[in-house]
Amino acid sequence: MITTSRPRFLRALTGVAAAALLTLAGLAVTTPAHAADDSKPIKVAMFNDIDTFNPFTAVLLQSTGINRYQYEALVGYGRNSEPDAGIADTWDTSDDGITWTFHIPKDRTWSDGKAITADDVVYTYTSIMKTSALQAANGGLVTNIADVKATDPQTVVMTLKSAQAPNPGQEIPIVPKHIWDKQDPAKFAADKDVVGSGPFTITTYKTGQSVELKANPHFWRGKPQVSGVTYVAYKNSDAAVQGLKSGEVDIADGLTPAQYDSLKGAKNITRHAGIGRRYQALAINPGAIDIDGKPMGDGNPALKDPKLREAIFMAVDKKTLLDRVLQGLGDLGQTEVPKSYEKYFGFAEGYEEVPFDLDGANKLLDEAGYKKGANGIREDKDGKPLKLRLMGRNTEPAHAQMADFLTSWFKDIGIALDVSMVTPDKVNEDSTLGNYDLYFTGWSLGPDPDNQLAMNTCASRPNADGSGNTSENNWCSPEFDAAFKAQHAELDEGKRQELVKKAFSILYDAYVSDPIWYIKPLEAYRSDHFTGFGLQPEKGGVILNQNGYWGLYGAKPVSSDSASSDDDGGLPGWVIPVGAIVVLAAAGGAIVASRRRSTGEDRE
Repeated sequence: MITTSRPRFLRALTGVAAAALLTLAGLAVTTPAHAADDSKPIKVAMFNDIDTFNPFTAVLLQSTGINRYQYEALVGYGRNSEPDAGIADTWDTSDDGITWTFHIPKDRTWSDGKAITADDVVYTYTSIMKTSALQAANGGLVTNIADVKATDPQTVVMTLKSAQAPNPGQEIPIVPKHIWDKQDPAKFAADKDVVGSGPFTITTYKTGQSVELKANPHFWRGKPQVSGVTYVAYKNSDAAVQGLKSGEVDIADGLTPAQYDSLKGAKNITRHAGIGRRYQALAINPGAIDIDGKPMGDGNPALKDPKLREAIFMAVDKKTLLDRVLQGLGDLGQTEVPKSYEKYFGFAEGYEEVPFDLDGANKLLDEAGYKKGANGIREDKDGKPLKLRLMGRNTEPAHAQMADFLTSWFKDIGIALDVSMVTPDKVNEDSTLGNYDLYFTGWSLGPDPDNQLAMNTCASRPNADGSGNTSENNWCSPEFDAAFKAQHAELDEGKRQELVKKAFSILYDAYVSDPIWYIKPLEAYRSDHFTGFGLQPEKGGVILNQNGYWGLYGAKPVSSDSASSDDDGGLPGWVIPVGAIVVLAAAGGAIVASRRRSTGEDRE
């Protein structure tokens, strides 16, 4: 497989960055609405957490989203998520699929002006391969790599242990060796004066206050066109919508259906519902185990019984949740593959979805020996009331709404729920360590399903303290591992599609993660301030939460006389790139750094 780089854009940034006025009061940072001006930053509403900007360990969606603007992989994703030039402009494989060779053009430079070389790539990959502390984000992507070497400054040669379908040059952000080898990479915050290869790089980060990125004048696609992007932190999405209406921010995503509807007809605001790459699921603790096979966490031991977990699946009415909570703005969940990735979507032959069936769930629990007590609550095998904890994020309205429905349905099958809506940080910590019974979870998938599957293998279980690899449910199945390896090694695309479906179907059949829906990302932006946002995919895609940097990279200010009242209108076509200064201001308290995992819209 070979790809070539695109021609460089020639237009340069005009004007200088203007400082954003930060007022940490009320629910939002108060910033005057601005007329179109290329010295003004694009302001993006933000109400999700940041864990770290260290690309080796960052897994939260907000963090990885910002890092996509800073660090390119060897191979990137184009406007339609196709393999595209990144650090490398071309690559090829040997006939046996074992050797991959990546070619780095001489025009690739770091933001400090130093040349990007093969040594940077070798340093990045070998650091992950040899150090468990650097495997949290992408450890699963290097397990099949035997060796990475630089044959000359412009050439990287990877030798695999066995042939694989996924391109080993994708997904892993490359870092500059001359910066990272001067400190402990596991402890490096990478949150100020960042040297990167992407269109924007962080200059300063004040926890809970600001993250400032500047345009990279050395970016190979061309210097950005506007001065910046300002991520403005709000307590919740309601406050973010008010900020959009008042002009405090220029774009917001993660809107609820009610918020989306409230913007219909709003002057100078364009709404956009794109194709999503996320699933929302109910996770069940099957008895979390660490990398050494030892139990971890405090999950209810009754949930080790697959019959109980199956009955829980049967007690979730996905159609009602989609219609009542999302108002139909999404698709019903099946496996963890969103409907947007059609070739991997759906169950494999011989597998099928568990239907909503309260009578069937009751019958299954009766047959499994869970007897109902006088109060209608069943007892586990030890005679204890079957009461399960359900955890969700207190920043996500949909979680509380879903919990209300589940409480009623579960009561009908004799299971009591203790619902707890907690901070995202608490969810991250407890889910990582297995300290939960049930919780709402979700991931964003890339175009290739390999990484999502890898997180469910036995090798991806974390250490006892939660460090090391990132696992989805701290679950292990030899059957699933075999299915993962089969799809990973299959080079025939048609055959691989079926193997991928089988692997995800095996995971579903274990009753540890029940995908409820694939939400349509709901976004809105100020059409009187900026235009030219690049969608991914180009037809019906999203602006934010992409597999790349196209959304904001393509934006430019509109002229003051071209402001319009847009609603559900089409987005302007692709334009020349945009630069960034990002300011993140916390409202109503500092944002707490989350360690490894999160739920729903928070996680990559």
